[in-house]
Amino acid sequence: MTHPPTRTNRGAPGEAPNRNGPPLVKRPAPLREAVYDALVQMIISAELQPGQHLVENDLAAQLGVSRQPVREALQRLEIEGWVDLHPALGAFVHEPTEDESDQLLAARTLLEAEAARLAAEHATPEQVEQLWELHRNGEAALAAGDQEGLVAANASLHSHIVAMSRNKVLGDLIRSVDRRARWYYLPIALARGRAGWNEHAELIEAIGVGNRDRSGDLMRRHTERTRQMYHQRRQKA
Repeated sequence: MTHPPTRTNRGAPGEAPNRNGPPLVKRPAPLREAVYDALVQMIISAELQPGQHLVENDLAAQLGVSRQPVREALQRLEIEGWVDLHPALGAFVHEPTEDESDQLLAARTLLEAEAARLAAEHATPEQVEQLWELHRNGEAALAAGDQEGLVAANASLHSHIVAMSRNKVLGDLIRSVDRRARWYYLPIALARGRAGWNEHAELIEAIGVGNRDRSGDLMRRHTERTRQMYHQRRQKA
């Protein structure tokens, strides 16, 4: 009597076999992913300005990579709206239109208001204390006039509220607009300043006592004020 061959989990190409031993070793993320992330961050931080011509050779030298992952990253950046590719001219950092930014910030308002409502329903004391810690980080960045620190602290606080909502689908939708929202927020972070962080404090208090409706309303008004300030700045520019 013959027996079927013993099956072993060899894993995906590039992974070590797993024969009831240690976990499979995953392949490192493609270099284009790291290049993509680096370029997005350079756009968000305004190191690369809207309308700026992006030269593959220069970016490759700056990032210490070959041109190929830069080219692949630029193609993805075009699909996601960060970069415009023009035949015979090359790549340029996208310049958001008034309608485009308004639609994205309006969508963010709706999504984050619901996240705040759910966060108030599920909040634990430990999670609320973490919100206060993130709030203190933001106030420290504000006191130091640290624009990029403010953007990072603001994103961390909002992300923590989203995680507290316990709604994965909602979280995925918010993450899809989060980076672009940070791009719009950076120029007004300092101007939004004290008022914005006072609004955060009110919001944390409402979440902390489990007030769903007030939390959702405060988040809606908070994100709407940011949207209004962004458009006021564009009109003055």
